[in-house]
Amino acid sequence: MNIRFRLTTGLLAAVTVLPLTLTACSGSSDSGTSDSSGSSDKAPASASASASASKSSEDMGGSGSGAAGMDQPFGPACSAVPEDGAGSFDGMAKDPVATAASNNPALSTLVSAVKKAGLVDTLNNAQNITVFAPTNDAFKKIPKATLDKVLNDKAQLTKILTYHVVGRKLTPKDLENGSFATLEKSKVTTSGSGESYTVNDSAKVVCGNVKTANANVYIIDSVLMPGS
Repeated sequence: MNIRFRLTTGLLAAVTVLPLTLTACSGSSDSGTSDSSGSSDKAPASASASASASKSSEDMGGSGSGAAGMDQPFGPACSAVPEDGAGSFDGMAKDPVATAASNNPALSTLVSAVKKAGLVDTLNNAQNITVFAPTNDAFKKIPKATLDKVLNDKAQLTKILTYHVVGRKLTPKDLENGSFATLEKSKVTTSGSGESYTVNDSAKVVCGNVKTANANVYIIDSVLMPGS
C-alpha cells in the first residue's frame, strides 16, 4: 500500500512539473525570437542614420565648393574674355602677367606700352604682384597728343606703368578700403565691396581677380596717373 502511494505521488509530481518546464522553454524561445526581431528592427534604423550622416557630409562639402566659387573673376568686362585658348582665364593662369596680357586683345595698348618701356621681363619675373591693367578704351580717354608724348618718353612711361603695380597679391577683400605702395613708390587707394571697386576714386574695376602665374590682375577703365 505504501509503495502504491509513493508511485502515485511521484507520477503526480512529474505531471505537474512537465508543463512548467515546457512553458519555461517556450518563454525562452519567444524571448529569443523577440530579441532577434528587435535586432532586425535596429539594423534598418542604423542604416538610415548612416545614410543621413552621409548626406549631411555631402551637403557640407557642397557648401565648401560654393565658397571656392567666390574666388573667380568678376565684373562686366569679364564676358569679353575668350572661353578657351591662351587668352582665356585658364590660359592666362598658366603664363606670367606680361605674357598673359599679350593674349588678351582688350589690353593690346598696355602691352605695347610695357614693351616700349622695357618692362616685359621685369613684370614676368616678379613674384606675387598685383597689376591694375588699363583697357584699350582707358588709353583712348587720354588726348592723343598727350598719349603719343608719354609713349615716346621712356622715363615718364615707366613711371606711369610701374604706378599700376603693387608688390603683393591683393584679393577683392583687400580692395574694400585699401592703400598700397606701388613699384613706382607712391600709393594707390582702393574702395568698394562685392563686385564693385574703384581705384584712386576714378578708375573702376571692370574685370577683377584675374589670375596669372605670378600676379592678380584687375582690369580698369582708366589709366592711373602718379603724383608729380
